[in-house]
Amino acid sequence: METQQLIKEVNEALAAEFEIDVATITAGADIKETLDLDSLGLVDMVALIENNFGVKIQSADVPSIKTFEHLYNFLLGKLK
Repeated sequence: METQQLIKEVNEALAAEFEIDVATITAGADIKETLDLDSLGLVDMVALIENNFGVKIQSADVPSIKTFEHLYNFLLGKLK
């Protein structure tokens, strides 16, 4: 999958799920703050990504995924 296509799909899926404007999602933005996630919301986000992109996110990986750019890079690494 092309990088820009992945970013577009991730952003659209997250914006729809968490009911925010897709324009508020930027590469450097903090995921928890932008999506207003608590611990349960974070679990929901992980499940959404796993289901939509067929990628398994281990609990040990979650703390290193702080920004959307981290998430994109993580997914790109898993999808290659």
